[in-house]
Amino acid sequence: MYTRVDFLFPQRCWYSPGARNLGTAAETVDAGSIGTPEENVKRILVADDDRTLREWLAGILRAERFDVSTAADGAATLKKLRGRRFDLVLLDVRMPRMSGLDVLAALRGKKNPPKVIVITSDDSPATVLAAIRENAHQYIAKPIDRDSLMSLVRQTLRKRARVQAIGVISARPDWVELAVPCSLEAAERLEGFMTHLEAGLPEDVRIAVGQAFHELLMNAVEWGGKLDPRRQVRISYLRAKRMVLYRIADPGPGFNLADLDHAAIAYGDEPMKHGDVRVEKGLRPGGFGLMMVKASVDELLYNEKHNEVVFVKYLD
Repeated sequence: MYTRVDFLFPQRCWYSPGARNLGTAAETVDAGSIGTPEENVKRILVADDDRTLREWLAGILRAERFDVSTAADGAATLKKLRGRRFDLVLLDVRMPRMSGLDVLAALRGKKNPPKVIVITSDDSPATVLAAIRENAHQYIAKPIDRDSLMSLVRQTLRKRARVQAIGVISARPDWVELAVPCSLEAAERLEGFMTHLEAGLPEDVRIAVGQAFHELLMNAVEWGGKLDPRRQVRISYLRAKRMVLYRIADPGPGFNLADLDHAAIAYGDEPMKHGDVRVEKGLRPGGFGLMMVKASVDELLYNEKHNEVVFVKYLD
């Protein structure tokens, strides 16, 4: 595989116990998208100092009937953003006169900022965390695959206009701490960025950690935070020489394992018993999420209230 697209991470598509289908909840079409065909044409700005890549990206997007402009450096990018409304910016990080991160910082506080997909060959944790801090919507690493890019562009454009900020409390590569709004949109964005922080892990570890993180994050956002973006989930990611540790704390009251009669984890050696309960309650098939988390990681610990969880994956 020669590209990584953050938003698309099929290994993480696991369902939480008793959760409803979350597939379309975050795909809210922008307000004001109804109008004439001309009004519905999305405006995209491609900002990259590499002329070949810039024109290649612009050509792909124009072939898909987007209204595309280009900029060759950060200062020109900011000037165009101030002079015209864009729906999306493909923004390179390292550009002359002003970096992509500086452009993002200049957009902070703007009333109706465009969505931004950061594109870069610099996949370091520092750059990823800086993009989160400056409220980028998504992140894609070079080299870029055409089909993957178009999928990411379309999915990003379908999201609501206002991006909910993810707070960066600690940005050390070995100790990341974040405050995440309790919304599906914020959770999906976060998973994309976390994919890059996990990139150096062995493939089997990365998949196991990704599955566990997805399941526990979605539980925290939906059940603990009640999908209320005014509330926050606190996330810590610690990477040591011999282990990866996640801590997820949600704002809810917690839960009692005895009350999870619709989840397989409540039945010990007979996990299929929960299926009858789900039928009686009118829930869709599922309920294996926490059991799969337990099987994926080496340590899974809850606090007394069960509103904070720590999981550990050992590297040797």
